[in-house]
Amino acid sequence: MKNYYSEVDNIILTFSDIEDVNGFDEISVRFERANDNGSFDFAEGKLPNNMFDKTYGFSEDELMELEKYLKDNAFLIWEIAKEKEGVRIA
Repeated sequence: MKNYYSEVDNIILTFSDIEDVNGFDEISVRFERANDNGSFDFAEGKLPNNMFDKTYGFSEDELMELEKYLKDNAFLIWEIAKEKEGVRIA
């Protein structure tokens, strides 16, 4: 993902720029944390759905907490992504 948003309890949230998907705006999001196996647990999804379509390593309770966190922060993520759209680097 292109944009860093936060790190809470060693879980990093990143997100993409705003993407046009069939005429609708979407933002891809990814939660990620290092695990004991030397790889990463992750949860990937889209805004505005606030749901995950790919996950690995997180428990159902953790996924529910991550979905709540995503929902609570969705407005700010959209605002940051909109600001970045206005900045073009040649």
